[in-house]
Amino acid sequence: MIINRSLYPHLLDSLEIFPVIGLVGPRQVGKTSMARQLAADLSRAGQRPLMLDLERPSDLAKLTEPELFLEPLADRLVILDEVQLKPDLFGVLRSLVDAQRRPGRFLILGSAAPALIQRSAETLAGRIEFLELAPLSLAEVGAQPQDTTLPTVATTLWSRGGYPDCYLARSDAASMRWREAFIRSYLERDIPQLGIRVSAATLRRFWLMLAHYHGQLWNASTLAGSLGLSAPSVRHYLDILESTFMVRVLQPYSANLGKRLVKSPKVYLRDSGLLHALLNLPDHNALLGHPVLGASWEGWVIEQILSQAPVGSRPYFFRTASGNEIDLLLELPGGQLRAIEIKHSATPKLGKGFNEVLDALQLSSGFVIAPISEPYPLTTRARALPLSHLREIWRDAGPITV
Repeated sequence: MIINRSLYPHLLDSLEIFPVIGLVGPRQVGKTSMARQLAADLSRAGQRPLMLDLERPSDLAKLTEPELFLEPLADRLVILDEVQLKPDLFGVLRSLVDAQRRPGRFLILGSAAPALIQRSAETLAGRIEFLELAPLSLAEVGAQPQDTTLPTVATTLWSRGGYPDCYLARSDAASMRWREAFIRSYLERDIPQLGIRVSAATLRRFWLMLAHYHGQLWNASTLAGSLGLSAPSVRHYLDILESTFMVRVLQPYSANLGKRLVKSPKVYLRDSGLLHALLNLPDHNALLGHPVLGASWEGWVIEQILSQAPVGSRPYFFRTASGNEIDLLLELPGGQLRAIEIKHSATPKLGKGFNEVLDALQLSSGFVIAPISEPYPLTTRARALPLSHLREIWRDAGPITV
């Protein structure tokens, strides 16, 4: 099954602008498939892209003298997969780009955030754009929720998560086995390949602990005490999971609002399927009976929103010291704010704290995302939206009328 990725048009645009494009994201998310699609499309257009997989010894051997190998390829797009395995390559790419600067010279694929790929950000500054490929979204799998019970496609995506092989597995049991194998491979193979020296068993225990705290405020001392570690150690483990796209650390929004605000971030596991695997929830029915249900929905919806939001949008949450909170505060390019509450209910309700937060942020209205069939005004200041209408969040909306 071929799934068209929404990032692909952006990748094509970037190739017309930047000499180097960095396509990053977790393993098995579809980066290599997208690169192969690009190579095939360019080949049909008469170009001659070259793709090297640095996990293959034969391809890696070609780069023993990278300058000698790459310099004659100045008129071709060179695709380098798993580039984090050869971090000394970035200086060579910079010199080659500076010697003959043109758009679309190199596409590099990596399974770690730019900050974790040694020297890439500094060496290629001004020459590279990083694009992040996330797991599959509802928009990409073609799901259009139409009733208060999510239809099969959306339910499957939420329950299994968005890694293509996992989502497309022939059964829930096969999907669960894929995720368990992914977790083992991540801990025992991927992390050591990045040069990170940590105990796989301890990192797994920390990851499992985060799953139980999914969607809650980060409390280093509580987690450290539970695991028998120091607070700096658990912060280090959090940085590892964040830098390898396993965890989203949602920072609190702060502005001169004249009130005491919560300063700790909230932590979510980015892929709902991995969350459910860590908590041993093999299918949607098991999820429905688990206390993590609401938090799982919240984190999954946040990822759906961010997968469709305009490029350059910044996510936050907002909570006052008195406990009034907005689940997601989306800062759009240009600085406009959108306040978003997330409710797993066919009849969502809002407390008075919602209006108090809107007043504090000087916003006239906000949105509530729920498993409903059609958008409707929930209150004079809140509009309820189903997942199929997320794009209304960043459209210019007039006053809500009831």
